[in-house]
Amino acid sequence: MNLRTLALAAALGLALGTVPARAQEASFAALSGGVYSDIRVDVRPLLAQGYGGQAEALRADLTAALRRSFAGRVGGRGPALVVVVNALSLRSFAGSQGSRGGFGGGGQNDYMDGEALLIGRGGAVLARHPQLTATPSSYGGAWYDPASERRRVTAVADIYAEWLRRALAN
Repeated sequence: MNLRTLALAAALGLALGTVPARAQEASFAALSGGVYSDIRVDVRPLLAQGYGGQAEALRADLTAALRRSFAGRVGGRGPALVVVVNALSLRSFAGSQGSRGGFGGGGQNDYMDGEALLIGRGGAVLARHPQLTATPSSYGGAWYDPASERRRVTAVADIYAEWLRRALAN
């Protein structure tokens, strides 16, 4: 089953409310045996919000970070781990008083809101884990450096992946 089919099945299941309550609370580790057939990142919510290239950069960074964090646990016969990124908020620059996006009103952090889905072979959502990650805006280096924002996206992805690995181990 390809990514588009898995994502569509997951979206339909969520939209129709067909994910049983017990599946939402189920342990990822128990359901997957700690092994995933694949890891995918869905940034369609960000694309719909107009993030464009930044969403695609986040998809690449988060996919790489998740594959590093879950190294040795990908490629088995288990379900797929799909992370849907719902929101990304990067401050205008570290030290500013304003912010961009739906989170962070006035803080010195960048935020990423996502949800990890465990997708079974038939496309059913077996379990869900929402997660919000806050990362200091300064992780990108000096705000005036043109590469700062790109490094901040990478930092948010790396931290999100590490916290997700820890959360799913429980």
